[in-house]
Amino acid sequence: MSSSIPLSVDTIRSTLATTALGHPLYLYQDLPSTNREAHTLAQNGATHGTVVLAESQSAGYGRHGRPWFSPPGLNLYCSTIIRGIQFTSPLEQWLSWIPLISALAAVEAAQQVAAVSLALKWPNDLLLSQRKVGGILCESLFQGPDDTVVVIGIGLNVNVALDAFPEDLRSIAASLSETSQQAIDRNRLVAQFLLELEQCLDELRSHGSSRLRQAYIARCATLGRRVQVQFADHDQVTGLAEGISADGALQIQPLAPHPRSQRIAVLDVRAADVTHLR
Repeated sequence: MSSSIPLSVDTIRSTLATTALGHPLYLYQDLPSTNREAHTLAQNGATHGTVVLAESQSAGYGRHGRPWFSPPGLNLYCSTIIRGIQFTSPLEQWLSWIPLISALAAVEAAQQVAAVSLALKWPNDLLLSQRKVGGILCESLFQGPDDTVVVIGIGLNVNVALDAFPEDLRSIAASLSETSQQAIDRNRLVAQFLLELEQCLDELRSHGSSRLRQAYIARCATLGRRVQVQFADHDQVTGLAEGISADGALQIQPLAPHPRSQRIAVLDVRAADVTHLR
């Protein structure tokens, strides 16, 4: 597919219905990484809701520093600064929910703007027909005892053609435009994502995670599947993904080594790489 309509601050603002997110909004033609730029702005006092967009990234990255394919003029590379929100739940719990509700907001935005139904792979990958179409990267900064900052980064493949992906990604990557006969309006997509994200944050702040948890579960393709969990210390667990806990952890029932073995206790996974098994 040919290049989509360029991103425009004025066009985004013309449909932006948020109270805080996207005010202000910075758009760059190229950045090493929108998350890194947002980090710098946050360290220099950028306010809650500041958004950084780029038409391309020369050093985009995802979880564990993995490179993120970021060609110009086709996709969405966006980072949002969240700070100064007073939550009723403990800090650790709302921090654990930020990646999940950010992914949920992206799924809802894709449905609203592009009529594309995406699924969620725990914790924050976006799937189209079991292939990755986007991901969320949340990074925290603790500026002081009363100033916790979270940078929410999203990379979303919007109008890139399948044959434009590097060869090693073509079997596992996807783009929203696969289901559309025309280029998707990225300006509308940005505005809708920020609105959905703001609504999710408001819900989390006001009412906790209960309703958001149900919405996430309804979209989560990981639940009910056999999965392999890889922890940072290289330990592995294979089991059945059974649920999402109140703090957003993935609940895994490890596979017993023998059918007659005693049932192993459910494991709450809060930080790990999860692979869907066939």
